[in-house]
Amino acid sequence: MPTLRQLFLANNAQTTNFPLLLEFERAEGIYMYDKEGRAYMDLISGIGVSNLGHSNPHVIKAIKDQLDKYMHLMVYGEYVQTPQVRFAEKLISLLPPNLQSVYFTNSGAEAVEGAIKLAKRFTGRHQVVAFHNSYHGSTHGALSVMGNEDFKQAYRPLLPGVNFIRLNHADDLRLIDGQTACVIFESVQGEAGVRLPDAEYMQALRIRCYETGTLLILDEIQTAFGRTGKLFAFEHFSIVPDILLLAKALGGGMPVGAFIASNDVMSSFKENPILGHITTFGGHPVCCAAGLAALEVLLSENLVDRVVEKSELFKKILVHPAIHDVRGLGLMLAIEFENFDLNKKIIDRCIDQGVITDWFLHCSNSMRIAPPLIITFDEIQQACEIILDAADACY
Repeated sequence: MPTLRQLFLANNAQTTNFPLLLEFERAEGIYMYDKEGRAYMDLISGIGVSNLGHSNPHVIKAIKDQLDKYMHLMVYGEYVQTPQVRFAEKLISLLPPNLQSVYFTNSGAEAVEGAIKLAKRFTGRHQVVAFHNSYHGSTHGALSVMGNEDFKQAYRPLLPGVNFIRLNHADDLRLIDGQTACVIFESVQGEAGVRLPDAEYMQALRIRCYETGTLLILDEIQTAFGRTGKLFAFEHFSIVPDILLLAKALGGGMPVGAFIASNDVMSSFKENPILGHITTFGGHPVCCAAGLAALEVLLSENLVDRVVEKSELFKKILVHPAIHDVRGLGLMLAIEFENFDLNKKIIDRCIDQGVITDWFLHCSNSMRIAPPLIITFDEIQQACEIILDAADACY
């Protein structure tokens, strides 16, 4: 009989020639456990998803309770479904007044697709401005606004009318003009290796969009729900987007994304043509129930309050001749090494020692640190010791 690993390689689509091939049987808190019962510390939260860690009991209860009521009933936007309504209500209560209408999707990339469509439909324009080294997903439209040609060249032609500008280069803002439907921007660039905008630049970007009638789409798919030390990363910069993108941690471990805009902007989908954006499974009631429960836990347990302190502990401990920089915001950090080869060796050794980390798509010489927000100070100390030991062995 073939092993599970052999079946995985034979029957499940592969995205690289070197998958990690780790096989886990259960997960709880910040740990995942293999079939021998060995614990692995998850320092990347399944790439930004598991803000509460794994198997949060409140989220699991919400899922089970909803399963006893109903699952999929109808395509999104037709039936009044309690989990969707309550989840949207809670999200809106935490956002600025202009963000008042939630469109739930299945993923972050789908939220990107919907937001770009919405911006074009509302403004009547077709040009889009995106950023070099940005990442917004892998679907056709999302790939079109990705700022890395290596990941795009095999799939051209992509969407026309997309112009790219540089982060923190105010002169580039002149490319945003009266023909620009939207600017799509990560509040913190994730796959670029956690690159932060200057506050002054963010203010200038917001003003330029106002001046030209351009909608500002902020991609908070990785950054939202406390990851950066505030509930939403745009709060660091004292600006408000026209469209907000959410996913990853939004579902508490279940697949759900969203784009959020004003009622006026979102109403563009109602006519000319009707059903301007359609999803069958977006806003799945079980996913929305899970997301609402996760958000309530995040708020009731004040998990955001200690994110900055935990971030500072990582930065304080992670000092080593091999480490060129530790940068980021909150628990969204990048450890920079000399090159990818050294980074990969250290990552592999960390995994061997029971700490799961990773590299960035657009910054392969940097290690990703994005643990669940529930990580304790003692666990941070343990993780850092393993990273430093790996650096000693590989440097």
